[in-house]
Amino acid sequence: MPATTPSPQRPSAHRGTAASRQTRRPGPLSRRRLLPLSACAALAGGGLLLTSACGSPARQQVWQTMTTRTGADGAAASSPAAVPVSVDNRLPGMPPLLSPDDVYAADRPNALSPVVRNDPPRVYVPNTLSDTVTVIDPATYKVIDTIQVGHEPQHVVPSWDLKTLWVNNDLGNSLTPIDPATGRVGAPVDVHDPYNLYFTPDGKYAVVMASNDHALVFRDAHTMKVVKSVPSECAGVNHADFSPDGRYFIVSCEFSGDLLKVDTAKMEIVAKQKIPLDGSMPQDVKISPNGKVWYVADMMANGVWELDGDSFSVPTLLKTGAGAHGLYVSRDSKDLYISNRGEGSISVLDFATGQLVHKWQIPGGGSPDMGGVSADGKVLWLSGRYNSEVYAMSTTDGRLLARIPVGDGPHGLCVYPQPGRYSLGHTGIFR
Repeated sequence: MPATTPSPQRPSAHRGTAASRQTRRPGPLSRRRLLPLSACAALAGGGLLLTSACGSPARQQVWQTMTTRTGADGAAASSPAAVPVSVDNRLPGMPPLLSPDDVYAADRPNALSPVVRNDPPRVYVPNTLSDTVTVIDPATYKVIDTIQVGHEPQHVVPSWDLKTLWVNNDLGNSLTPIDPATGRVGAPVDVHDPYNLYFTPDGKYAVVMASNDHALVFRDAHTMKVVKSVPSECAGVNHADFSPDGRYFIVSCEFSGDLLKVDTAKMEIVAKQKIPLDGSMPQDVKISPNGKVWYVADMMANGVWELDGDSFSVPTLLKTGAGAHGLYVSRDSKDLYISNRGEGSISVLDFATGQLVHKWQIPGGGSPDMGGVSADGKVLWLSGRYNSEVYAMSTTDGRLLARIPVGDGPHGLCVYPQPGRYSLGHTGIFR
């Protein structure tokens, strides 16, 4: 495997002042402001496409130094014990899946790569309104560190090679690297409008979801230099997932209610469709284990849309709860956890039947947003976006295990390390 890390009113494309930030139309997930759901009716469309150069040579050197680490035994990342199987027409350079029937076969409980096997378990919480990352010890549910980062951090994203955690400082126009083995924080790398971050399955490119710039920006995963900036043709690009063969990925556009299909190798948008609901606000995207169904959470539709990614079919809606937002797969690939931010609940979908089998309420309410599943699969961690807290919930019965105060506006929480051979980005999509 390659070693890599890495009409509506037009909103302003400049973000240096409070006045310019106020011109943006915020949604509940928006990095402009945290507002109640009722404030999200008017959404932005259009915008200016801006890109920036990569970071300075000194900053690149820090980044490269941080990404040369291997596992404690000196080995590079390797697959869990299994017989790899090929995917026909697989994206060149993409590691083969471990199972033709389960894209998450490498994500079994505690199946940690040698690269991260000795990393201390931590939960990293970016606080958008505090410009900090809260670090939690999951064994004690205690805050053990608070890291000052750039302006308005949105997500903490594992690099493709698992060696670096990138803090997406959206309004700060930078990525802050954290070494998960040591907790050391590196110098920020200049990246414009990094609302969210993904990596192509071959490990060659980082894909920046430049929401305000209305672009998908492909960058070299080593240097973060811009390779190609693709106009998004929609408003609010934010979340994505990749097909089993890695040949394409599907992107949600929060502010215009669109879905995009992107050719990975060509770095081109090959299809686009409007979600069939006025006022739709699509959020997280996740593919089923067998690769046949794509799920798109929609906080205004109060559920998840289901579609065939290959044919890019018109999606159909499965109601889950108010403000459906984040999507996370259980370690046994049987269930999908759906955070319903508007009602403080988590719905559980059975992949085999396509039916909802549980709904877990957070006692006293809350605003569950983004997060991830513990390495052993026993705990679902979610940020409480409007409550300045984090929730730890049992995946056995939905019981609230802990409610932990953090900074203001906690968002794209990352549980680390997690099982898997490589990361496709966001708060942790592993294969």
